[in-house]
Amino acid sequence: MFNIEQNSTTMNNKQATISNPPAMWENPRFRNWVAVARACHLVQQELARKLKPLDLKTPHLDILVNLTRTPGISQQDLARKLFVGRSNMTMLLPQLEKRGLVERRPDAGDRRVLRLYLTSGGAALADKAIAVQAKIIDDMMAATTPEECEMVGDSMRRIVARLLEMQSGAEAVEGE
Repeated sequence: MFNIEQNSTTMNNKQATISNPPAMWENPRFRNWVAVARACHLVQQELARKLKPLDLKTPHLDILVNLTRTPGISQQDLARKLFVGRSNMTMLLPQLEKRGLVERRPDAGDRRVLRLYLTSGGAALADKAIAVQAKIIDDMMAATTPEECEMVGDSMRRIVARLLEMQSGAEAVEGE
């Protein structure tokens, strides 16, 4: 995956030295999307830094959060929900199991399916990590009014829906 912060900074530096910037920088959709991408990247950096004392990485947090919200989710459904391949999930889960945070249990109706659950230690660590994440989000969003916060959320939900539509369309074309 490319480093959006590095690319954004490189693009911004080039823009500053060009007397006639490319038209894309005049387009508010492009300019604002770069701001969103930079904010996402910086939040990920801050989250990684704040999770370090808990000996937790952001992909692990994603798993813990989802198992908090959906105990008993299958490994395959969790991978799909997190937009990662099953191979990534197969690599991450043993790390959490080894630490005694997650356990896999066979599905009662289908022995091929494994259901995922937090252990008591996993639930306790998830609570701490979620509090860290919530604090970062609260601090970051304090720069907005409640109305602006709602507008950001509404916009992002519409963008996510649009991207999912685009993916579905692309998958349909690829499957033909």
